[in-house]
Amino acid sequence: MRNFARYMLLAASVLTALIMAGCTDKGPEETAGDEGNRLTETFRPGAALKSSFVNPSVKGMKGIAENDQLQLLADDQTGAIAVVHKASGEVWHSNPPGRESDPLAAGVNKSLLSYQLKLDFYNSFGQINSVNSHADSVAYKQIGMEEIANGVRVNYRFGSDKKTIDDLPKKISKSRFEQNLLSKLDSAGQRTLKIAYTEDAEQGVYVRSDGALKGLQLERALKAFEDAGYTEEDLLVDIEENHLDQTKPEPRVFHASVEYTLDGDSLLAKIPVSSIDFPAEYPVNTISFLSFFGAGGPEEEGSILVPDGSGALIHFNNGKARYPSYQQSVYGMDRSMSGIETAESSQEIRLPVFGIIREGGAFIGIIEEGAPVATINADVSGRLNSYNYVYPTFTVINKGDLSLDANGQQRSLPKFQEDPMRSDFTVRYAFVGKQSASYQGLAAYYREYLEQHDGLPAIAERNGENMPFYLQLVGSIYKKKHLAGIPYRALEPLTTFEQAQSILTEMGKRGIHDIKLKYSGWFNKGLAHEVPSSVSVDQQVGGDKGLRRLLTYANENGVTLYPDVAILTAQSGSGFNEAKEASRTLRGIPAEIYSFNPALNRRDRTGPPAYVISPRFIGGYTEAFLKDYGKYGAIGVSLSDLAAELDSDFRKHRQIDRTESEQLSLDALNKISDADLQVMADGGNAYSLPFLTDITHAPMSSSSFKIEDAAIPFYQMVIRGHIDYTGAPYNLSAYTDAKPYILKCLEYGAGVYFQWFYEPNHKIKDTEHNELFSANYALWIDEAARIYEEVNAFLNKVRHERIVGHDELADGVFKTTYESGVYVIVNYNRSQVTIDGVTIEAESYATGGEAP
Repeated sequence: MRNFARYMLLAASVLTALIMAGCTDKGPEETAGDEGNRLTETFRPGAALKSSFVNPSVKGMKGIAENDQLQLLADDQTGAIAVVHKASGEVWHSNPPGRESDPLAAGVNKSLLSYQLKLDFYNSFGQINSVNSHADSVAYKQIGMEEIANGVRVNYRFGSDKKTIDDLPKKISKSRFEQNLLSKLDSAGQRTLKIAYTEDAEQGVYVRSDGALKGLQLERALKAFEDAGYTEEDLLVDIEENHLDQTKPEPRVFHASVEYTLDGDSLLAKIPVSSIDFPAEYPVNTISFLSFFGAGGPEEEGSILVPDGSGALIHFNNGKARYPSYQQSVYGMDRSMSGIETAESSQEIRLPVFGIIREGGAFIGIIEEGAPVATINADVSGRLNSYNYVYPTFTVINKGDLSLDANGQQRSLPKFQEDPMRSDFTVRYAFVGKQSASYQGLAAYYREYLEQHDGLPAIAERNGENMPFYLQLVGSIYKKKHLAGIPYRALEPLTTFEQAQSILTEMGKRGIHDIKLKYSGWFNKGLAHEVPSSVSVDQQVGGDKGLRRLLTYANENGVTLYPDVAILTAQSGSGFNEAKEASRTLRGIPAEIYSFNPALNRRDRTGPPAYVISPRFIGGYTEAFLKDYGKYGAIGVSLSDLAAELDSDFRKHRQIDRTESEQLSLDALNKISDADLQVMADGGNAYSLPFLTDITHAPMSSSSFKIEDAAIPFYQMVIRGHIDYTGAPYNLSAYTDAKPYILKCLEYGAGVYFQWFYEPNHKIKDTEHNELFSANYALWIDEAARIYEEVNAFLNKVRHERIVGHDELADGVFKTTYESGVYVIVNYNRSQVTIDGVTIEAESYATGGEAP
């Protein structure tokens, strides 16, 4: 990858002079020049591909690789590929076979149907442009294929280094024009240059006649300069001599390669990061990958699987082209990049997958490398073309904006990520036949894939008859108080350890069993605690002795206690040095997080911010926390952010990109696992799943984007049986009635979850935690017992079972089937329905399949 720093144009001349004078040590400028040579080395045309087999159903392509399940074919003239699934006979094309006759796509949009790679890049003003493999590689015959083990590598050279008008100086002195150019040309060449340049006798220069330099005349002028021996060094001399606002143009040439290999039932498609090459003046922002692989046509039936929240389907040709297309970042926003001020109502992507489901077969795309910088895109026919498609885009270099104030005027300049991403980008396209061509089949495939690759914990021991009841108790929070009229901040206890025992005792009397207790706000000064470089239990909630008594009580009464800790987020004024330890944004400032004010529907910047901790400190904080935490003998810990957030650090010369941050989070999770703790976590991003026993705030719906047609429990079908989970706390959610909440728990196989504190609700007045406005336990405990009793009455029969089936039987009516054959049919409608002779009352459910 070329060095991305921007260098002054004349620096090369200075460096050459230093080297010629005997300077032998390489400086950064010289290194950049060495790497720049790769522009001519990266592209490898490759020899003509030999066909190892022929498949009559795939015309115009050569057989490249074959195994027991798949065939890979390629067109060495266009870069297009096709995969044949032998068992079903389904053919999966990288580009729609009938694209040339698409009645909707025209011009650029028709051309785009033929590309395999598209690079979006920035110019010097931070504006986005793009090149693609069809229009900018194939059109110039700059594509080469070479055989590799079990597949083929396709090398692309994008764009052309053909000289343009910018290679001619805007002005040139009369003496240089006549002596260095005219005197070296024949009469035809002299006539060409006198058309190209007009003499300005008063200034003693010749001025370029841009209006005359078009088409054939421009070509003749460029040829005349070449014949006269005019070089790049001459151009630099003329620019400097005449003080021109002109720079020596760099060739706008890019390179990238894709490797396609067969691996059992899958096609592995990989973009080696080392193959991505670009001029420093045109940094690549994103690379889009196989955008139309397996695209469904206007007459086909099928669906697109997107990983929005719990999962969603977009049906082919659904007529929703008037709505925005689907686009979501895997693992949510990078908090070091996010500038979002308003509330985010969408769900996060927790699983890096996508898919196409057709009648005769389906594929699931699994992003194996580069997921933290991936975006999933999908669209339906009718907008730009007649096809339904889904594909990933990978970020190579991020851009921010730097604001400058001068003389009362503000100017925004682009600020680019210092180094490109260091990860390869790899997607596994796994194919299934007709029998498994459904989202249920793809969920089963992905679950088995994770099981085989240690991506899930072992199946939970079947040691519990009841579903877990998830409870979060809030210990203490900061509150503004006054003494003699002087304001100050102090910890306000909401639930002491002793009060927590009282709540747990009352719950037991009401028949609530298997309580999994997340206790937050217990150490290092409350809910918004200081960084966990040590553990000091807050005296306001009971101190060390109180915690030990609560742990003893929990162990004796079947309660699993998970004290909560934040490792990726630090509060201001908490002993945290934001100048040294906070992640930096692209603007070079610490990455700040402001709380959300629902009354204003935006971030509240009147109070102090929290900060994103640089990923480089995650390991140290984790070790320090575990060292002190171990002395209490707790068997569990709750992670509020380590499995839910993933952030970069753009600190100058010490950048950590998001793919590297993922590995640092994995290292921290491994340390926690080595401490032999049961781990509860919010979110549950895919990379964290092997380390978790419980997930809170698991996605329980999609974002309901208008282009989507159905929300599905894809996430739950993947993890159930391996990890226990629940959604958001019922009492702090958007639910206004317990009935739909109970139905959702039954349909998605989830536990019941409440968040409480012991003190009256007015205790949170004038604090930064208005979201807890109705969390006093006494108001909810009786309803919690009723909800738990109803949910547990069914789900305890399938306590550790996977979900193997999920179907929409009618509008608002869903059937979920578990491994043993036990099922539940839920009816969200406000009227009864009858399905196959079974009547389900309004907002109720029916069960069946129980073993005799």
